[in-house]
Amino acid sequence: MVDWEHRLAALWVAMDQYSGDSFLAAMNTLVSELPHDSAVGACEQVSAYDSTGNSAAAIPFYLRALNLGLAEDRRRQAVIQLASSLRNVGAAAESVDLLRTEQLRGSDEYDDAVSAFLALALADSGQPNQALSVALIALSGHMTRYRRSLINYARDIGERKAD
Repeated sequence: MVDWEHRLAALWVAMDQYSGDSFLAAMNTLVSELPHDSAVGACEQVSAYDSTGNSAAAIPFYLRALNLGLAEDRRRQAVIQLASSLRNVGAAAESVDLLRTEQLRGSDEYDDAVSAFLALALADSGQPNQALSVALIALSGHMTRYRRSLINYARDIGERKAD
Protein backbone atom coordinates (compact mmCIF):
# COMPACT_ATOMS: atom_id res chain seq x y z
CA MET A 1 0.00 0.00 0.00
CA VAL A 2 2.97 2.34 0.59
CA ASP A 3 3.94 2.11 -3.09
CA TRP A 4 0.32 2.77 -4.07
CA GLU A 5 0.20 5.86 -1.83
CA HIS A 6 3.43 7.15 -3.39
CA ARG A 7 2.02 6.69 -6.89
CA LEU A 8 -1.19 8.40 -5.79
CA ALA A 9 0.73 11.37 -4.39
CA ALA A 10 2.73 11.62 -7.62
CA LEU A 11 -0.47 11.59 -9.68
CA TRP A 12 -1.96 14.44 -7.63
CA VAL A 13 1.26 16.46 -7.96
CA ALA A 14 1.17 15.97 -11.74
CA MET A 15 -2.56 16.73 -12.09
CA ASP A 16 -2.03 19.96 -14.03
CA GLN A 17 -0.04 18.06 -16.66
CA TYR A 18 -3.14 16.04 -17.58
CA SER A 19 -6.35 16.93 -19.32
CA GLY A 20 -9.39 16.34 -17.13
CA ASP A 21 -10.28 13.10 -18.89
CA SER A 22 -6.75 11.73 -18.89
CA PHE A 23 -6.36 12.54 -15.18
CA LEU A 24 -9.60 10.69 -14.43
CA ALA A 25 -8.44 7.73 -16.50
CA ALA A 26 -5.12 7.63 -14.64
CA MET A 27 -6.92 7.82 -11.28
CA ASN A 28 -9.38 5.12 -12.30
CA THR A 29 -6.48 2.85 -13.29
CA LEU A 30 -4.76 3.44 -9.96
CA VAL A 31 -7.94 2.93 -7.94
CA SER A 32 -8.71 -0.30 -9.84
CA GLU A 33 -5.76 -1.86 -8.00
CA LEU A 34 -7.70 -1.64 -4.73
CA PRO A 35 -10.68 -3.76 -3.62
CA HIS A 36 -14.03 -2.60 -4.99
CA ASP A 37 -15.27 -1.62 -1.51
CA SER A 38 -12.14 0.34 -0.59
CA ALA A 39 -13.01 3.58 1.19
CA VAL A 40 -9.61 4.97 0.18
CA GLY A 41 -10.25 4.16 -3.47
CA ALA A 42 -13.72 5.67 -3.36
CA CYS A 43 -12.40 8.81 -1.69
CA GLU A 44 -9.54 9.34 -4.14
CA GLN A 45 -11.73 8.62 -7.14
CA VAL A 46 -14.43 11.08 -6.07
CA SER A 47 -11.76 13.67 -5.26
CA ALA A 48 -10.49 13.33 -8.82
CA TYR A 49 -13.97 13.78 -10.27
CA ASP A 50 -14.63 16.77 -8.03
CA SER A 51 -11.25 18.33 -8.85
CA THR A 52 -12.06 18.15 -12.54
CA GLY A 53 -15.30 20.11 -12.16
CA ASN A 54 -17.91 17.48 -11.36
CA SER A 55 -19.04 18.75 -7.94
CA ALA A 56 -22.71 17.84 -8.26
CA ALA A 57 -21.99 14.28 -9.29
CA ALA A 58 -19.38 13.94 -6.55
CA ILE A 59 -21.68 14.49 -3.57
CA PRO A 60 -23.21 10.99 -3.34
CA PHE A 61 -19.79 9.44 -3.85
CA TYR A 62 -18.30 11.47 -0.98
CA LEU A 63 -21.12 10.16 1.19
CA ARG A 64 -20.33 6.61 0.06
CA ALA A 65 -16.62 7.00 0.83
CA LEU A 66 -17.44 8.40 4.27
CA ASN A 67 -19.89 5.56 4.95
CA LEU A 68 -17.29 2.97 3.95
CA GLY A 69 -15.07 4.34 6.71
CA LEU A 70 -11.94 6.40 6.23
CA ALA A 71 -8.95 6.96 8.47
CA GLU A 72 -9.17 10.33 10.21
CA ASP A 73 -6.84 12.18 7.83
CA ARG A 74 -8.79 11.19 4.71
CA ARG A 75 -12.12 11.46 6.52
CA ARG A 76 -11.49 15.10 7.33
CA GLN A 77 -10.36 15.85 3.78
CA ALA A 78 -13.49 14.16 2.42
CA VAL A 79 -15.72 16.22 4.73
CA ILE A 80 -14.05 19.46 3.62
CA GLN A 81 -14.38 18.48 -0.03
CA LEU A 82 -18.01 17.40 0.42
CA ALA A 83 -18.79 20.72 2.09
CA SER A 84 -17.13 22.56 -0.78
CA SER A 85 -19.16 20.60 -3.32
CA LEU A 86 -22.37 21.31 -1.42
CA ARG A 87 -21.59 25.03 -1.50
CA ASN A 88 -20.79 24.83 -5.21
CA VAL A 89 -24.23 23.40 -5.97
CA GLY A 90 -26.09 25.99 -3.89
CA ALA A 91 -26.42 24.07 -0.61
CA ALA A 92 -24.38 26.57 1.42
CA ALA A 93 -26.44 26.07 4.59
CA GLU A 94 -25.71 22.32 4.53
CA SER A 95 -22.06 23.13 3.99
CA VAL A 96 -22.07 25.47 7.01
CA ASP A 97 -23.68 22.79 9.20
CA LEU A 98 -21.20 20.14 8.08
CA LEU A 99 -18.18 22.37 8.68
CA ARG A 100 -19.44 23.67 12.05
CA THR A 101 -19.79 20.06 13.15
CA GLU A 102 -16.31 19.33 11.82
CA GLN A 103 -14.85 22.16 13.90
CA LEU A 104 -16.15 20.44 17.03
CA ARG A 105 -14.47 17.11 16.23
CA GLY A 106 -10.98 18.23 17.16
CA SER A 107 -7.99 20.07 15.87
CA ASP A 108 -5.35 19.13 13.29
CA GLU A 109 -3.49 20.48 10.28
CA TYR A 110 -6.79 20.89 8.40
CA ASP A 111 -8.23 23.48 10.79
CA ASP A 112 -7.42 26.37 8.46
CA ALA A 113 -9.01 24.55 5.53
CA VAL A 114 -12.15 23.93 7.56
CA SER A 115 -12.25 27.62 8.48
CA ALA A 116 -11.59 28.79 4.92
CA PHE A 117 -14.37 26.68 3.43
CA LEU A 118 -16.67 27.60 6.31
CA ALA A 119 -16.03 31.28 5.54
CA LEU A 120 -16.94 30.69 1.89
CA ALA A 121 -20.11 28.82 2.86
CA LEU A 122 -21.12 31.51 5.34
CA ALA A 123 -20.63 34.21 2.69
CA ASP A 124 -22.73 32.24 0.22
CA SER A 125 -25.45 31.70 2.80
CA GLY A 126 -25.84 35.44 3.38
CA GLN A 127 -23.71 35.73 6.51
CA PRO A 128 -20.80 37.92 5.37
CA ASN A 129 -19.93 39.24 8.84
CA GLN A 130 -19.66 35.73 10.25
CA ALA A 131 -17.61 34.71 7.20
CA LEU A 132 -15.17 37.54 7.76
CA SER A 133 -14.97 36.71 11.46
CA VAL A 134 -14.14 33.04 10.80
CA ALA A 135 -11.49 33.98 8.24
CA LEU A 136 -9.85 36.58 10.48
CA ILE A 137 -9.79 34.29 13.50
CA ALA A 138 -8.11 31.60 11.38
CA LEU A 139 -5.60 34.16 10.11
CA SER A 140 -4.87 35.33 13.65
CA GLY A 141 -3.32 31.95 14.43
CA HIS A 142 -0.49 32.79 12.04
CA MET A 143 0.26 36.21 13.48
CA THR A 144 3.05 36.89 15.93
CA ARG A 145 1.71 40.30 16.94
CA TYR A 146 -1.77 41.78 17.25
CA ARG A 147 -3.35 38.32 17.61
CA ARG A 148 -5.49 39.17 20.64
CA SER A 149 -6.73 42.42 19.10
CA LEU A 150 -7.56 40.75 15.80
CA ILE A 151 -9.48 37.95 17.52
CA ASN A 152 -11.49 40.45 19.57
CA TYR A 153 -12.31 42.58 16.53
CA ALA A 154 -13.19 39.51 14.49
CA ARG A 155 -15.56 38.24 17.18
CA ASP A 156 -17.18 41.68 17.34
CA ILE A 157 -17.73 41.69 13.58
CA GLY A 158 -19.13 38.15 13.72
CA GLU A 159 -21.75 39.21 16.28
CA ARG A 160 -23.01 42.08 14.11
CA LYS A 161 -25.99 41.61 11.90
CA ALA A 162 -25.44 42.08 8.17
CA ASP A 163 -26.84 45.30 6.72
